[in-house]
Amino acid sequence: MKKIFYILLLVTVLFSCSSQKKDPSEIVGKTAKIYYDYLLNGDYEAFVDGMNQPDRIPDNYREQLVANAKMFVGQQNEDHKGIKKIAVSNAEIDTIHNTGDAYLLLTYGDKTTEQVAVPMVKRKGIWYMR
Repeated sequence: MKKIFYILLLVTVLFSCSSQKKDPSEIVGKTAKIYYDYLLNGDYEAFVDGMNQPDRIPDNYREQLVANAKMFVGQQNEDHKGIKKIAVSNAEIDTIHNTGDAYLLLTYGDKTTEQVAVPMVKRKGIWYMR
């Protein structure tokens, strides 16, 4: 009876461990998508906050980064009728160097799509765009 109990316990543990294991690169893709969702929703400051940069940068440099994000969205609106949807198509990480790449699929208003690579780096436990 004990033997059957231990076998059932072992099987339960194995199944619970395997069902909880997730691909660690998944968080890289989701994080990049969140940053691009900020961009899509006009929250340019949050998008800039997702960039890997020193803790403090000059205000005028930050303003330039925000202006560049606005210009990018404006250009996409002009060229493709805007970005309508963002999806993660793939993600990869290098756990030794705390870097990764997220591949996002942008769907535009003119029905075209484009895959963009978003290089990422993990700093102080948080993934940022490089």
